[in-house]
Amino acid sequence: MDELQEKRRRIRDLMQYAVPDDQKAQAHDLLVIFREDRLALEVFDEFYRCLPEGQDDWIKELRLVGRKAGIFLLAAVTSLDAYLYLISSEGIEFHGSIGEGYLDKELLHFFDFSSAEEFSEQVKKIENFLVYEPVQVDSDTCPACHAATGEEHELGCPVEVCPWCGGQLIHCECRFAQLDVEELTTDQDLIRFEELLQQKGRIVYTPEQRPAFADEGPGVEFQ
Repeated sequence: MDELQEKRRRIRDLMQYAVPDDQKAQAHDLLVIFREDRLALEVFDEFYRCLPEGQDDWIKELRLVGRKAGIFLLAAVTSLDAYLYLISSEGIEFHGSIGEGYLDKELLHFFDFSSAEEFSEQVKKIENFLVYEPVQVDSDTCPACHAATGEEHELGCPVEVCPWCGGQLIHCECRFAQLDVEELTTDQDLIRFEELLQQKGRIVYTPEQRPAFADEGPGVEFQ
């Protein structure tokens, strides 16, 4: 069983105890929609494990409050409230309910909110933020590292294109040729290679780089 299958199984198990019986089918459909989206699955897992209000609840939709450099601020809209999660490939952090309207100064600046007051006013109308789309249908997001169109990939992303040969950067031989080594063995090798990449000019993410994803929609049975 792969990592995503295991996470989906765990979420389904948690949902059996967290989601009201009359909402289980809808909650399951949302899980199916996001079945290949690692970020969304992390939010589902965190929410259903912790249940912020300590009572039965379910995620109705996800809203995109902010994103930059592969880091997302998502709102899980539930039957009771909406809750903020900061998430990236590095992990997930819970940042309270929308009703609290609070985000620390560093994150406000990172996501280009001019002030705490502006943020508080905007999130009061969570419906004005875009619905977060699953990675398999959002062509403007790298399916591996979640870089947006025009952003650099996270180093090591399997989708990144090599600026020297045009192949997959993690599979071609250019990193060895550029460093004149047979293998990369130290952090200094990686730092030097990243410097060379920047000097050459890294190829930013574009939708044309995406691999194909099957998207069979809600109602699909999966393990």
